[in-house]
Amino acid sequence: MFKDLFQKKRKYATVPSQRLEQLKEPAEGERPKREIPEGLMSKCPKCGSIQYSKELEKNLKVCSECGHHLRLNAPERIAMTLDPGSFIEFDADMRSVDPLGFPGYSTKLEQQQLKSGQLDAVITGQGSIGGNSVIVAVMNFEFFTGSMGSVVGEKITRAIEEATERKLPLIIFSTSGGARMQESILSLMQMAKTSAALARFGELGGLYISVITDPTTGGVSASFATLGDINIAEPGAVFGFAGRIVIEQTIRQKLPDDFQTAEFNLQHGQLDLVVHRKEMRSTLSKILELHDVKGGF
Repeated sequence: MFKDLFQKKRKYATVPSQRLEQLKEPAEGERPKREIPEGLMSKCPKCGSIQYSKELEKNLKVCSECGHHLRLNAPERIAMTLDPGSFIEFDADMRSVDPLGFPGYSTKLEQQQLKSGQLDAVITGQGSIGGNSVIVAVMNFEFFTGSMGSVVGEKITRAIEEATERKLPLIIFSTSGGARMQESILSLMQMAKTSAALARFGELGGLYISVITDPTTGGVSASFATLGDINIAEPGAVFGFAGRIVIEQTIRQKLPDDFQTAEFNLQHGQLDLVVHRKEMRSTLSKILELHDVKGGF
């Protein structure tokens, strides 16, 4: 009788709420949810289609559904365009400082370097395309939206000067949100510096091919990005100095839906070619061969 009154307490196990949710049976007709590993799938920002990331990379990051050209970082662009193993980087250790003591700028620079794996927004060097030696500068939108500060301007200027000295053609792949506001007038000076270096290069007969990618705006579009002997852009790439909203508010007119796209600019004489990413390497190789760059200038 007393044994029934003093029964041992049952032991209970605590189940974490996250695990409890996993143990719940799905409702009738509902499929159980499966966790998808991060990075396995990618979504096209234009049409919204979901694709395997590896398949997208094999397709040079061009959407197989709508043909939208997703953004590339600088190392990806170099690997897709230059002959394998031919690239030798210039000024790899050059990095931005905080010349004006702009609040929070030093911290942001460190964050951007960790995020992108680069010291600044451009990689420059020498390589070859289809066996043709060339000097290249490739901008990276992942670093501070490709903004142009003192380091970007200096590295591009040095690349132009190397092309001048070595008598090699020059190709610059541009993508940028414009001048870097944290460096103020020092950033704006890079427009004049790069343009002056290109003028000297052109006077000596050098070939400069500008490849504009999405997006290219502000001080970069107003300087070296649009000064090429041949100006090329990827399909759908948006480029121009000011943004749509600013222009519409200034002129008080509604702009076309395709305003500032590569196709719109080609139609209005701002471009020479719009080239699909899959054809970019072969197109650049043909241009270099037609200009007989192997013989210098």
